[in-house]
Parts: sequence; structure tokens; C-alpha cells
Amino acid sequence: MLMHRSKPLRVLTWHVHGNYLYYLTQAPHEFHVVTRPGRPPGYAGRAGVLPWGPNVHEVDAADVASREFDVIVYQHRSHWDDDRLHLLSDRQRRLPRVYIEHDPPQEEPFAQRHWVDDPGTLLVHVTHFNQLMWDSGATPTRVIEHGVVVPEHVRYTGDTPRGIVVVNHLRGRGRRLGADVFEAARAEVPLDLVGMDAERLGGIGEIANLDLAAFSARYRFFFNPIRWTSLGLAIVEAMTIGMPIVGLATTELASVIRDGENGVVDTRLDRLVDAMRRLIDDPAEARRLGDAARQTALERFHIDRFVYDWNDALRAVCA
Repeated sequence: MLMHRSKPLRVLTWHVHGNYLYYLTQAPHEFHVVTRPGRPPGYAGRAGVLPWGPNVHEVDAADVASREFDVIVYQHRSHWDDDRLHLLSDRQRRLPRVYIEHDPPQEEPFAQRHWVDDPGTLLVHVTHFNQLMWDSGATPTRVIEHGVVVPEHVRYTGDTPRGIVVVNHLRGRGRRLGADVFEAARAEVPLDLVGMDAERLGGIGEIANLDLAAFSARYRFFFNPIRWTSLGLAIVEAMTIGMPIVGLATTELASVIRDGENGVVDTRLDRLVDAMRRLIDDPAEARRLGDAARQTALERFHIDRFVYDWNDALRAVCA
């Protein structure tokens, strides 16, 4: 393909969501990730256990202005509002630029104006739902749906008749992430919560990125209690290994899970609870839904499609 014959671009970006950055860096370019001393949130660089490739480089914030880049990829409002003005040189601020919006609007569900109001910046939304809900103003937009990688040997077994829920800081993030939905469902069906700070809700705790797929594979189903969010990478990864998904028919999930075909989605918690009970009692039905979920993931969220879309976007803004 043409993208493999083209000279790699020098991309400056930030570490905001580790798994997403890892998948993004599968594109055939050189990624330079901003760091600060102590590696605070947003500046972690290559930190963590993810198997970063040789095309991922760290650049200290103090050195950014003296480096050469071809394109800037922003991923957080603070980087757009502050780092763009205080870390980058005047010339770098004029470089081709992309802003990845990972979330739906948080203040007004359909009327919030995006802070990147710039016809010269490409605003990339990670779901079509997010693109629909944001008021992007004069900024051109594009949707690049997720692409994921899971260990080749990991596949769903569903041997454990329980559901798994994967949400970070669920207790502290409250209703938006569905803490109340989780607790109501857990009172009716056996559910295990994993993620950062899961212990505060009686959960298991954080599972390392590279171990999550194998850890999840033994559970009968994956339950997503979140009311308002983007499509979680953990959901897509679970689908890819063949897990059935049960969740709220809200945001992008309603376009990914076809009720009764590759999972169960509804806005009625009692129906979701009934479905989870059926899956616990019927492993064959769980496997049928999981097989269909895997097929959906391979067709819609394959890493090769993700890499192609990102390469196309980066080449377009640099043209």
C-alpha cells in the first residue's frame, strides 16, 4: 500500500489514554510523546507495561520548541489551551494539526461548542455519536472508529458463571459512568468489577493492560453500566476475543450491539438483569452471542482499518 512507501511523518502528541496511544502508534510514523519530570497525567511518555514500538520516542516538554515535527496531534483540552501556546514555537503552532476528541460533550449533551474552533485543525471524533452530539463549529471533522489488538492466543471461554465490569474510578465518577446501575445490577446477578480504584466498590482492582483480555475471557459476559461515554476500548477488546456484551442502549454502543444478535442492549435495567441471568444459565447462548460479537469486532474494529484511517487523515492534513 502507498502508506508503506511514503516517508514516515514526525508526529508530536501526548499520552492521554495509554491503550489508545498504543493503537495509534501502530501507524507507520514516528511518534514523539511529550513528557514532564515525574511523568504526571498527560505526560507519561512510554511509561507502563505496553510494548511500545521503536517508532515511539519521548521528548521533554522543555525541548519541544527546538525539535522538528510534521504534524501536531492534540488529545486533551489542557494541551490545546496551554501547551499549544507555551510549549510550541510560533512555527510549530502553524504546522498541520489534529485534535482527537475522545469523549462526548460533558456540559451540554447536544449544544456544547467544542473549544477547537479552527478551520485549519482537523477534529477527529472516535465515534459517530460523538460527532453528532458536539457542536464543532467551523472546525472540519472526521470519525475514526477504534481499532484494537488482543493477544492472538486469547479467546473467550466463559467458564465462570459471572459477569465482568471494567470501569476505572467508578465510585468517584458516579452516575455518568453508571455506579448506581452497577450496584443495582450486582444486587441481582453476580458481577465482578475491575479497574482503577475498584476496591472502593468491593471490586477486584486494576488488571494490567496486557493481562485484561485473558483475565476477562473466563467470565460468562461483559456488562457495561455506563450511561454517557465514548465506546470503551475494553468493550471492543472483549468483543474481539468473543465475549457477549450486555449494556445500556445509549451513546455509540446502541449502534455496535444488535440486541439478541451479538449481545444485549436496552434502557430497561430489569431486562438487562433478566438477560444476564439467562446467559449465566445458558452457556451455549452466551457463546452464540460472543461469536457474533467477535465477527462484528473483526469487521468494524480491526487494527488494519484503524491504521489505514489514521494514515489517511495524517497524510490529508499534511498535504
